[in-house]
Amino acid sequence: MLIGDNEIARKAQRNRARLRPVEVNRSKGRSRHPIFLSPPHLGEPELAYVQEAFDTNWIAPVGPHIDAFEQEFCQAVGVQHAAAVSSGTAALHLALRLIGIQPGDEVFCSTLTFIASANPITYLGAKPVFVDSDRQSWNLDPERFQTAIHRRAKQGKLPKAVLLVHLYGQSADIDPILEICDRYEIPLIEDAAEALGATYKGRSPGTFGRMGIYSFNGNKIIPTSGGGMLVSNDADLIAKAKFFATQARDVAPYYQHSEIGYNYRLSNVLAGIGRGQLRVLSDRVAARRWNYEFYQQAFANLPGIEMMPEADYGISTHWLSCITIDPEQFGVDREQVRLALAEQQIESRPVWKPLHLQPVFADCEAIGGNVAKKLFETGLCLPSGSNLALEDLERIVEIIVDLHLGKTRRIEQRA
Repeated sequence: MLIGDNEIARKAQRNRARLRPVEVNRSKGRSRHPIFLSPPHLGEPELAYVQEAFDTNWIAPVGPHIDAFEQEFCQAVGVQHAAAVSSGTAALHLALRLIGIQPGDEVFCSTLTFIASANPITYLGAKPVFVDSDRQSWNLDPERFQTAIHRRAKQGKLPKAVLLVHLYGQSADIDPILEICDRYEIPLIEDAAEALGATYKGRSPGTFGRMGIYSFNGNKIIPTSGGGMLVSNDADLIAKAKFFATQARDVAPYYQHSEIGYNYRLSNVLAGIGRGQLRVLSDRVAARRWNYEFYQQAFANLPGIEMMPEADYGISTHWLSCITIDPEQFGVDREQVRLALAEQQIESRPVWKPLHLQPVFADCEAIGGNVAKKLFETGLCLPSGSNLALEDLERIVEIIVDLHLGKTRRIEQRA
């Protein structure tokens, strides 16, 4: 069941055959229903598993679907052990606690990511140190990271952990980052919340470090409404994670607690949804990659628009299809494009605002940051759901192309 490059490539090739030359079709009869950024995409298998949970009365955060979901997820990503929890954020919190993060510790973290990547660092009283992105993948810059760690080693100030985020469905360049972590014995935790189904040199991101986490939030590639997964090849870590996630209840015939725990376990009902979604993961990946290729073809001859690059070391799911917009070349800026889409009930969003620019982290150290800042200023996430219709994609492209053509015409008229 392991999702690999070959299966994704086969399905992508089949979907690619559906692509046709993109022509702007300004049909006045085109439907104007809302188009969302990344809506859930559910089907019959999920309903069957949920019905089974109801029929057997397994509604609590314990039950057969949870055990089965953990086992099937391990098979899908190629890891030995997993703990299904209430969210990806909860999984990160557990991972950081399990490796012993204490108040005052520093944890290196990607800066171009959602705040949920860094919040668990602060839950434990530790402090994030944000690292800039590279242009190849938009993920943590390996060269800048290596330089910073070497400098810290000379100063005797190594971080207690590294939290590596895999952004928008694309793996970071793991090998050089992991090599430095191993050299200095720094635990690596991977935040693969946005990258389930992606590959790095044939393997799943999230399975290289000490622990990895995934998210099944409602906008993710396989949603369970809410939920997450913590994975590791260390059985003891996952057993301890499950202990903490169930209020750290000691083995006893009564409720006894020797440590502080959390209410973090996933419900049996949501695990059933996850099992159904996991069956169609490769189809969801292929659909989102097709969206990306449609946009890529449509914008190929538009000046000033570039797609988020796909690094050559793996396959991205393109969980979200992202573009950057150069206003000098394109004629309008990122925000004007976003507002024009919003006027037509089409949801798009700027790429993540880098965490080193967030007010809540104003006193945290940043290593670089200009690349991530520029991506935020020019980057836009386009609708990317695996259930997008061809007509939806054409409608999105039509609006963006018209913005450029309208600006071009006005410039020509003034000339």
